[in-house]
Amino acid sequence: MSAGPFRRTAARHTGMPFIQITMIAGRTEQQKRDLLAAVSQATTDSIGAPPETVRAWIVEVPPTEISVAGETVADRRAKADQG
Repeated sequence: MSAGPFRRTAARHTGMPFIQITMIAGRTEQQKRDLLAAVSQATTDSIGAPPETVRAWIVEVPPTEISVAGETVADRRAKADQG
């Protein structure tokens, strides 16, 4: 029995990759553009996804809302600046 139009083969991609990058806010617009371009290219290179199907986005989190070992990144940075 045929799988119809939903049949997948090795030669076909299996859908759009969606890539979310979560990082502490503070990079420049150019750095973010470069990162998105590099991630998109790496996705195309590594899994063969057509470039037009790759979706990537950045979620920026303020340093006051991320902690390392129970201390916010903002507080860690402030301590490093004082020391």
